[in-house]
Amino acid sequence: MRRLVPGWLGAPRLDLPLLAALLLIMGAGLMVLYSASGEDMGMVTRQAVRLGIGLAVMVGLSQTPPHILRNWTPWIYAVGLAMVAATWVFGVGQGADRWLDLKVVRFQPSEIMKLAVPMMVAAWLHPRLLPPNFRDVLVCAGILGVPALFIARQPDLGTALLVGVSGCFTLFLAGLSWRVIAGLATAGIAALPALWMVMKEYQRDRVRTFLNPESDPLGDGWNIIQSKIAVGSGGVTGKGWLEGTQSRLEFIPERHTDFILAVLSEEFGLLGVLVLFAAYLFVVGRGLYIASVARDTFSRLVAGSLSMTLFVYVLVNGGMVSGALPVVGVPLPLISYGGTSAVTLLAGFGIMMSAWGNRRFVR
Repeated sequence: MRRLVPGWLGAPRLDLPLLAALLLIMGAGLMVLYSASGEDMGMVTRQAVRLGIGLAVMVGLSQTPPHILRNWTPWIYAVGLAMVAATWVFGVGQGADRWLDLKVVRFQPSEIMKLAVPMMVAAWLHPRLLPPNFRDVLVCAGILGVPALFIARQPDLGTALLVGVSGCFTLFLAGLSWRVIAGLATAGIAALPALWMVMKEYQRDRVRTFLNPESDPLGDGWNIIQSKIAVGSGGVTGKGWLEGTQSRLEFIPERHTDFILAVLSEEFGLLGVLVLFAAYLFVVGRGLYIASVARDTFSRLVAGSLSMTLFVYVLVNGGMVSGALPVVGVPLPLISYGGTSAVTLLAGFGIMMSAWGNRRFVR
């Protein structure tokens, strides 16, 4: 007879296959960052410390039962939204006020909303019948729409769209009707002209550059052109670690953040990129598996939406670096230099591992 039984008392809640894949990705990231930063060991050390903090947060959350995380969710969402709104007054940054500088630490509140939005949508849907009815869909649209608009105002349209996508994935996994999804997609396409009208001029330039980067090869088209040269010059096996000419001679812009995949492609070639993407696919697949065995609706929706959102991050960054998508400033998860993004991502994996530790056991 099949029945659910609790996990063993005191058993570790860490999912070891998932942890091993994450450590592999982070190790590769530190190695590539050393090359991309011009062998700046200080930058590598700072990133390692941030990843260490993220791992500590992940372990802590993995030991926290899902019902406690669900109770914390409205507070996490409210605090994150308040901090995003605070960037309008106290924000700092180059060209966009996306950061809060507390002197002791400097962080990007919009990264927190990438985690808080799917958690809040899942918490709202948890006690309700699924698939969600029209009223619940409207409430969830408000939950994901408000922070997306706040972030777009910074302006940070790329992150705003990704935050909205993370909430939409939660609705999709809740069983949202394909008819509703098709209707929303149609409405989104119809709204593109209006979106173009409210976009900043530099955002429009990115779209124009994406369509024809050679129109301004020494200006707006420089980033994409140099990135494509680096990706193509790596060939199948790459030039070797620390041997990439495009990165070493500083032709690649933002080579330690948004365009770090171009450095990896040049030095390790197509094979290196395929190995990294295989690790990402394993993490995504493992997250979806954890969602499938989760004990409650909240855990299932959060684990599934975070896994699918990670896939979108990798897809968007890869498309941006290869010229298949416009430049939107999306870092490569756990590879690009950055603290807020890394800690938030690892916190999300901690929530996945909490679902794994409290999963259904079938005997």
